[in-house]
Amino acid sequence: MSGNAYRLRDRAALLAALLVPFLVALALVPVRADLSATNTALVLVVAVVAVAAVGTRAAGALAALSAAAWFDFFLTEPYQRFVIADRDDAETAVLLLVVGLIVSQLSVRARRLQSTVTSDAAQLSSLRGSARLAEDGRSPEAVVEYVRRELVGLLGLRGCRFEYGTLMGRLPRLEHDGSVWLRGGSVITEYADWPDGETELRVVGGGHYYGRFLLDACPGRPLPSEQDRLVAVTLAAQAGGALDTAGLSRRG
Repeated sequence: MSGNAYRLRDRAALLAALLVPFLVALALVPVRADLSATNTALVLVVAVVAVAAVGTRAAGALAALSAAAWFDFFLTEPYQRFVIADRDDAETAVLLLVVGLIVSQLSVRARRLQSTVTSDAAQLSSLRGSARLAEDGRSPEAVVEYVRRELVGLLGLRGCRFEYGTLMGRLPRLEHDGSVWLRGGSVITEYADWPDGETELRVVGGGHYYGRFLLDACPGRPLPSEQDRLVAVTLAAQAGGALDTAGLSRRG
């Protein structure tokens, strides 16, 4: 997903935060006389949670505000006015807003926590896989190829290739601390989004430079999480260790 796609998704979530509570409240109008204010408020809370589950914190908060507003407008007397005559209805509207805000933020947090757990498991699997290949005595080329494939999935790349022993050109570099820099003489540029063209991730083992992974990402897309980038650096180091071990064995 490109940076534009991420922005489009966030805008769609904000639009849903405005529209979904409105449509739910509108759908309740024919049965509002048969439902208590508490029941209609609970239905609107469910709508808020639905928006928060797929959106951002901002979308969840906006959905809670939208739900409280349309509850007032459509479902409390006097209808079709942003005025609440009954004190109990006013208290319910306030509770709807507060509960909606709390539940929406908890929903977003739970979704992100689930995503983090899934990501951690995938990262651990990648590291174990490359270590297992090295321990099993597989060729360094096999380790490099495994790491290359893992980098594509881990960093969300369009492609990735490994280049042995050359440093042609001046490319942005994924550093050992997970940052991405382009050093051009006295000018140093740090990136928060993937730069245009390829980004290099150098492979070093035993103090020897063996090559680099050339990362082909979607320009303008936000960089992966720092943790993902640090795992990528660790995978490259494992590839360097495999290449260095093979080089030592050939010299012995």
